[in-house]
Amino acid sequence: MLEVLGLDPTAEAVYAALLVDPGCGVADLCRRFGLSESAVRDALDQLADLTLLRPSQEVSGALRPVSPAVGLEAVIRRQEDDLARRQQELAASKAAVAQAVAAYADLVPNTTSDATERLVGMDAIQAKLEMLARGLREEFLAAISGGAQSQASMDAARPLDRDALERGVTMRTLYQDSVRNDQATHAYAQWLTELGGQVRTAPLLPPRLLVFDRHTAVVPIDPARTRLGALCTSEPGLVASLVALFEQAWSTAVPLGADQPTHQDTGLTPAERDLLRLLGTGLTDEAAGKRLGISVRTVRRQMSALMERLDAASRFEAGLKAAQRGWL
Repeated sequence: MLEVLGLDPTAEAVYAALLVDPGCGVADLCRRFGLSESAVRDALDQLADLTLLRPSQEVSGALRPVSPAVGLEAVIRRQEDDLARRQQELAASKAAVAQAVAAYADLVPNTTSDATERLVGMDAIQAKLEMLARGLREEFLAAISGGAQSQASMDAARPLDRDALERGVTMRTLYQDSVRNDQATHAYAQWLTELGGQVRTAPLLPPRLLVFDRHTAVVPIDPARTRLGALCTSEPGLVASLVALFEQAWSTAVPLGADQPTHQDTGLTPAERDLLRLLGTGLTDEAAGKRLGISVRTVRRQMSALMERLDAASRFEAGLKAAQRGWL
């Protein structure tokens, strides 16, 4: 039950046993659970690292369990702080990568320069993706922003994804949370997981990026101006930056089959917090929806629900109350 907080089942069982009997020693725990001494000590180390065990003030060298009400709340707080830090790092990385990619916008279309090629036109992009997919050997990373995907793009990707997974390629895919509400895209994501792929979702993602064997990456030159085409690069520095950007986004995302987490204090999902934050910066419903990969109708429906929860008669009042409650 507490695995989501960083406890494995053994550590959780040891923690529960110590809460019932704080005087239980290592030998007692070994006998009770049929574990080796090293396994019990590993569990105790986990608990101590999470500050669920603290030095006893009564018995020198002994540890005492911290009550769940205190200890688990502290664990959650640390995770929330870590998540906020990683989101800040992600935002900074996105800006740096966008600047680096934009530097290649002036390349002559469909020519190669210094291991970097500017691709213009869907045929050129699809041909390059097929070639790279056929050459995959170890790992494929994909951040697919934009919410629901077109049937044509999924039909084109399906045979390539199946072939790669059947060859034992590790495949990790990030979608926006909004795909959970699109039947076709959600079904495709589930199909990927059934074949052995890993899929996570997040409210906000970096611009679309594909990384092949951590060697070659394909990204849009400018997501806001798709006519500029895509950039295919094997430049080590740029690829490494894109991989780091993906890993940061992956670390804050939620597995496809998991429920959307809610903030302990506010009860908001990450998507709701991001919607409030985006609208609070002055973005229109259309712009916020585009960033989150959802329709304008969905933006307005979610905002209406948030206003009701805040007992606000207007969006301005909702913004004030959200700030007062620490939601922003």
